[in-house]
Amino acid sequence: MALSGLVNKVKTILPNVCRLVLAITFIFSGYVKAIDPLGTQYKIQDYLEALSCQGMVPDWITLASSVGLSAIEFSLGVFILLAIRRRLVSKITLTFMVAMTIVTLWLVIANPISDCGCFGDAIHLSNMETLAKNIVLLGCSIIIALWPLRMWRFISKTNQWIVFNYTILFIIASSLYCLYKLPFFDFRPYHIGANIPKGMEIPEDAEQPKFETTFLLKKNGETKEFTLDNYPDSTWEFVDSKTTQLTEGYVPPIHDFSIQTLEGEDLTEEILADTSYTFLLISPHLENASDLNFGNIDRIYEYAQTYNYPFYCLTASTKENIQHWQDLTGAEYPFCRTDETTLKTIIRSNPGLILLKNGNIIRKWSHHDLPQEADLQKPLYLSKIGTIEENSIPKRMMIIFLWFVLPLLLLTVADRLWAWSRWLRFKQKKKELTQEKTEDSISTLNND
Repeated sequence: MALSGLVNKVKTILPNVCRLVLAITFIFSGYVKAIDPLGTQYKIQDYLEALSCQGMVPDWITLASSVGLSAIEFSLGVFILLAIRRRLVSKITLTFMVAMTIVTLWLVIANPISDCGCFGDAIHLSNMETLAKNIVLLGCSIIIALWPLRMWRFISKTNQWIVFNYTILFIIASSLYCLYKLPFFDFRPYHIGANIPKGMEIPEDAEQPKFETTFLLKKNGETKEFTLDNYPDSTWEFVDSKTTQLTEGYVPPIHDFSIQTLEGEDLTEEILADTSYTFLLISPHLENASDLNFGNIDRIYEYAQTYNYPFYCLTASTKENIQHWQDLTGAEYPFCRTDETTLKTIIRSNPGLILLKNGNIIRKWSHHDLPQEADLQKPLYLSKIGTIEENSIPKRMMIIFLWFVLPLLLLTVADRLWAWSRWLRFKQKKKELTQEKTEDSISTLNND
């Protein structure tokens, strides 16, 4: 009996611990990818490139896959946490983790991508770390799939449809909002308030990359490999040498930022050292950029000219595509070249606009949310857009709490109170029935 009770306790506690691990991981992972749909799309395109399928899948499909994958992961986490449709959700979670574990096993073996992107830009894991994480999550998903009904239910079956629909609506709406504007949380090194030159610095005590040089030498018909530590005497004949990097060393958060004119002149230092304001229009590829708001961009360029603020468009496009953009929009601002990946990292909008001063990122705008006419009536030092935008993480977390966590919390409390009141009514009714039966029995005995 004691052993049976212990096993029963384990079957109850273990699925609920595993459920909590899965829920926290899925919710966090799904959300950080959902609020950066373009970043997740870029990662999907990296996978396609690793499979030699680049260009075969249209951008709208990879973007839809980005939103859909993030929504599935986030929703599964919420459903596991609240024990929604326990049997079905546990099976879907197990299938999902089997697929993800196979993918990360391939990453470890083939190493086509250095970062799987499972936590977006919030947390970077090596492929081996990702595999270890997925093995743990796979084990947890097996446990909940074995005993799904052991997961404690927080919301009654009749009200689960509310959580189901609201969760999906919330996470898809979050992705669309961040796609229209910019990611709600910016985990990249080019966030508002960041100083680009400082992000490029390498500390004096930073770990340096380590290399090992091996020498192939020959003597008396015998060929051997040597290092500098055991290099032999001059009687050995040199054949070949090779240098291998053992460790990468410290890599600064910003390590690939450069701006060059189309003629090849480097403007990086000049722009980052400018004590005035500088507008940078960012477009990795102008041929894929939205031209819906080019009138607003031209108006900002005219404003910059009025107050002598430098304005550049940074792109990785060819001269032909730059010319096509100029013909299409009538753009008169100067164009410069910057690495494509850097531009995609700086801002999740094509095109997007950033405002610099002393190398500091003051503001960032999606092309859907550019400064309005009222913001461009006076110099930037007198305007609100000339100051660093408040980017309070606690405030943004409070917004998420009010829009998502609080409604579900109130629903859970109301549902539990309703279930408790039903249980009390049931107990009262049972007590009354028992009392009636007792009275009937006494009455029958008295009559006899």
